[in-house]
This record gives sequence, C-alpha cells and structure tokens, in this order.
Amino acid sequence: MDRALTLGKLRGLQEISNAQGRFTITALDHRGSLAKALNPEQPNSVSYQQMVDYKIRLLKALAPHSSAILIDPVFGAAPALRGAHIAGSQGFLVSLEATGYEDSEGDRVTTAADGWGVDKIKRMGASAVKILLYYNPGSATASKQEDFIRHAVEQCRQHDIPLLVEPMTYHVVGGPKKGTAEFAERKPEMVIRTARRLCPLGIDVLKAEFPDDPDFVTDEPAMAAHCRELTDSAGIPWVLLSAGVGYETFKLQTTIACESGASGFLAGRAIWQEAPGLPDLKQDEFLTSIAVGRLQELTNIANRSGQPWMSLYTERLEAVDVDEGWQVRY
Repeated sequence: MDRALTLGKLRGLQEISNAQGRFTITALDHRGSLAKALNPEQPNSVSYQQMVDYKIRLLKALAPHSSAILIDPVFGAAPALRGAHIAGSQGFLVSLEATGYEDSEGDRVTTAADGWGVDKIKRMGASAVKILLYYNPGSATASKQEDFIRHAVEQCRQHDIPLLVEPMTYHVVGGPKKGTAEFAERKPEMVIRTARRLCPLGIDVLKAEFPDDPDFVTDEPAMAAHCRELTDSAGIPWVLLSAGVGYETFKLQTTIACESGASGFLAGRAIWQEAPGLPDLKQDEFLTSIAVGRLQELTNIANRSGQPWMSLYTERLEAVDVDEGWQVRY
C-alpha cells in the first residue's frame, strides 16, 4: 500500500476533523433503525418524507456542533445539501453500503446501495466515503468482505477521497451468539483481529466498536488495555462508534478510547436516540439541550484526550508531493 497521502484524501480528512485534529462526527445515516425508532410497531409504514423530515430535524440541532456529518444516500444526503442543513464550510461523509446485508448460509455480505457508488459520492462534493461492513474474521464470507473493501479502496484511490470503514462483529452459525457472555469474552480479540485484517487493505480511518461488551465487562484497566492494543493493531487513526449504547456508557467508552489512542468519535444514537420516543413538542427541546450538551461533552473529551489524526500520518504527510512540477505528477 502506498504510504503517501494524496491531496484529495488529505483535504477530506482536514474537512471532517476539527481545528484540534480530532474527529467529532455525528452519525445520521440510519435507515432501518431510524424507521423502527419512529414507528416501533410498523417501521415499514414510515414514509420517505417522514424519514427525510426527521433527518433534517436532527441536522438542524446537531450539525452546528459537529466537525462533520455522516449521512445516508437514500433519505439524507440530497435533502441536507439542497436545504443547506450542512454548512458549506463543514465536512460530510456519505455511506456507500445498502442498509442491512445479504445472507449467505448464516454469514453476511455487504453490498453497495442501489445505484450508488464512490464516483457519485465524490461528484456530490462529499469529504469522505464510509462503509459499514459486517465482519467476522472466522466467517466463510470474510474474504469476500475483504474483497469488497479492496474494490472500494481502489475506487477511493481513483477519485482521491478518504475511506472510513466500520466493521461490525456478528456471530457465525454454530458459534456463541452476540449478547452472550461467551461472545463478549471473544469480542476483544475479534475486534482487534479485524483491525489487523482490514486496516492494511488501504483504508484511511477505522470506525471501530468498543472492544469490550459493557453488559459483561466493567474492568476499566482491562478495557483500556484492549483499546491500546486496538490502536497498535490499526496503525491508522480510529474513531469510536456508539452502537446504540446509552449515553453514560458511551461517554465512559469515549474517555477510555481517547485516552488509549483513538482520534475521536463518530456517533449517532448514543447522542439522540431518546428523541423519537418523546412527545413531538418535546423532541426539539431534547435535541437542542440534552443532545447538544452530550455532543459538546464528548467533543471536550476528544479534544482533551484524543490523538490528533495527523500524528499517526506524519510520514505520509511528509511524503505529499509539493515539489516543483507536482501538478504534472498529480
């Protein structure tokens, strides 16, 4: 893998990080989970416009307090830009993947959203591409999932745009089920091994799960050790995802992760997930007070303890071609 940063990737990473070089990104790319939050009994009855309107509601409250916004291509990206709900000076990332996954005899396969691709994400002016990848290093589809990332890496190289990859662990057929003590015991090794497998493929930022399951592990020194091992294994900047945990849990995880080498967070539901369940008149109040307060608190943690992403890319930054005639070689 070429270790030099290209100008487009450099600019994209600058756009999605804050002035302190930390990623404090709000995720609003939810599709199925948001529909379920809006109508738990009949999520399939939630209309396109209802999804669009709710994403705009979230954007209005949270975008001004985020270093960047992660948005989806189905409901969010176009309305967000047309309505100027993401500031012109603000970075934004767009998801590449289709919601959910294809099933292959119990294993999972990621595909791109219908009619969507890296080329369109670049054309619309996005700062970066994001892929959620269901991944288990021991699954029968692991190599196929890795090929999906390799193809995306090449597409991002051609279009000179950064790639963030979000691996999500899952249980394979015959193995311990996610949410059990046995799976929780195996999870740190799985998350760390996943970083070792995927980061060398050429991705630019890892969006990682917290290595330990908070329902089973409360030993903070052990959690910190796993996060430090994840930092060492990734070898590139990584940010913490929230996976829908409660805010207080995520705040603790963000503190441990940033103190152990993470460069910030890319979180959604931990910040705003209670809002859809509130009476309509209370939702905006919750978003502009509680949710914004959470986002600011997490940002303070990242700025105070997180590792600036540039510090992990010192050699690659120095290798950026700025010598005479660079425009010919670019």
